[in-house]
Amino acid sequence: MTDTAQFHTSKSKEPLRIANFSGFYGDRFLAAKEMVEGGPIDFLTGDYLAELTMLILWKSRQKDPTSGYAKTFLAQMEQVLGTCMDKGIKVVSNAGGLNPKGLATKVADLADKLGLSLKVGYVAGDDIIDSFDELRAQGVSFENVSTGEKPQQLWQKPLTANAYLGAWPIVEALNRGAQVVVTGRVTDASLAVGPAAWYFGWDRTDWDRLGMAVVAGHIIECGPQATGGNYAFFKEVPDLSHPGFPIAEMYQDGSCVITKHPGSAGMVSVETVTAQLLYEIGGPEYLNPDVVAHFNTIKLTQEGPDRVRVSGVRGTPPPPTLKVCINFSGGWRNQMSFMLCGLDIDQKAELAEHSLFELLGAKESFNEADVRLIRTDHQDASDEAEACAELRITLKDFDANRVGRAFSQSVIELALANYPGLYLTSPPREPTAYGIYWPALIPCNLVKCVVGVLDRSNSGENVSKGHREVDQEEVEEVPVFSTGELLKESDYQVVSDAVVFTPPDSSGPDLSLSASVVKVPLGTVVGARSGDKGGDANVGFWARNDRVYRWMVSYLTTTRFRGLLPEADGLWIDRYELSNILAINFYIRGLLGEGVASSTRPDAQAKALGEYLRSRLVEIPEELLNR
Repeated sequence: MTDTAQFHTSKSKEPLRIANFSGFYGDRFLAAKEMVEGGPIDFLTGDYLAELTMLILWKSRQKDPTSGYAKTFLAQMEQVLGTCMDKGIKVVSNAGGLNPKGLATKVADLADKLGLSLKVGYVAGDDIIDSFDELRAQGVSFENVSTGEKPQQLWQKPLTANAYLGAWPIVEALNRGAQVVVTGRVTDASLAVGPAAWYFGWDRTDWDRLGMAVVAGHIIECGPQATGGNYAFFKEVPDLSHPGFPIAEMYQDGSCVITKHPGSAGMVSVETVTAQLLYEIGGPEYLNPDVVAHFNTIKLTQEGPDRVRVSGVRGTPPPPTLKVCINFSGGWRNQMSFMLCGLDIDQKAELAEHSLFELLGAKESFNEADVRLIRTDHQDASDEAEACAELRITLKDFDANRVGRAFSQSVIELALANYPGLYLTSPPREPTAYGIYWPALIPCNLVKCVVGVLDRSNSGENVSKGHREVDQEEVEEVPVFSTGELLKESDYQVVSDAVVFTPPDSSGPDLSLSASVVKVPLGTVVGARSGDKGGDANVGFWARNDRVYRWMVSYLTTTRFRGLLPEADGLWIDRYELSNILAINFYIRGLLGEGVASSTRPDAQAKALGEYLRSRLVEIPEELLNR
């Protein structure tokens, strides 16, 4: 394996500008072009792989065995690859999905078509589906890390199983001269950690530097969510119709500045960065394959307009395991909706539900029968639409026939024989297959990375004449070692002292509920950001100043949170305080059932959960509202 340090001892240029151009498969198509042409950058990174995306790519591969990657990545590269080569911009993306080598070959073919001399690297080995049974025989339990269940209870082989790899295989591909690197399932933050570790020549035990790079990667991984997108106080963001994508200016010590191209829309502030830091996290210890980044040590400073410095992050050695994203087949599902209008909404819904299951059989006979009355109706509404509610019924079963036409046609047959004003939102539907998301762990030493480089850097002349030379391909297996297997405690040291934060000073006027209070929406003084973690969900709240934070910490207990979110009744809720960024994070286990592909909630990814909670009326000290 090549030593990174020998490549970079002569490099003194700072900062390293790492830009993001994609937060998910389907994000803004022109973002790559905007970032390449909008100002100076050194790396262009794109994240495509949500947990649901792996299932989408599996379905794509069933139709075409040569696919399994994010096809839009190729079209985006066709727009920018020539400019990237001219400007020396390298590209790193996890768009390879289930077929990183296949995508790398397509990128190399594209370079041939454009007459470019290019080395394309790929990182594989995350896909453990072919060795799944063997690994179970070796004692890997694949226990669900959220519920504690064993996969034996699902009595089937998974559709996909991918371990989350880290940054060092990306570093290896860059060491071998790759100008474009495509990967399979790596952690989102690794797309930034890899370029930074390669460029600055960091060691595997530079925990603080790696930890800060993980934080930087987490901030920019979701694109414009760091520049004002999905921001609670959106009315404060200038020109939110087309916000710019973020850039992390990385420095040798691991610190960074989050910014965007000059003149692009949106904004970068301590609060927009804080909001993204709270997105899809659990506790303060943010685990990655290469380091644990401690979010309770992050320091944010507004350095200037659209410039937020991130520093002080403490990193510690990573765990001996890797997270595995597994998707099982869940069976079949179907959904139909009754519309109910005007008076007696509850009674009409009761009648429809009772009548339907008289035809279909008991709700308990299905794998799942989810019945939701969605109240969007208003009394004395000014138009008919505002007087309507929706009764949404979702059925799941392993037998497609039970939830197919037998279900949807039964709904249709009630149209003239049930409550007054009955109408439906769709004709009879066929059932669709759905997946179950299953998070598990696997020992690091059981996963082997494959790093390959397709070298066509010497074939440009022949390509331009219509001839294609055979690829020169270097392939190496790179073990994903657990740090504990490689090192003793005495072999490493933390690069810098930990920055320890204490809660803001509690002196000053009493802000308890004994003070004068006003009942207003929680979001009057508090921001929120929420999201999914498989079948779990998180919602992080942040205060806009120290005084609001002191009140928020004392007020938003787990008990009060349950009161604000009745549907979490009976679910386990973890609560974490992050005083350094004036925030609290709540992690709700099981709120989304068996993951987004299976969830029957209208908001299957908990994207709006934070905004719902901000709309709840609570008693807030009047003194806070007057400031």
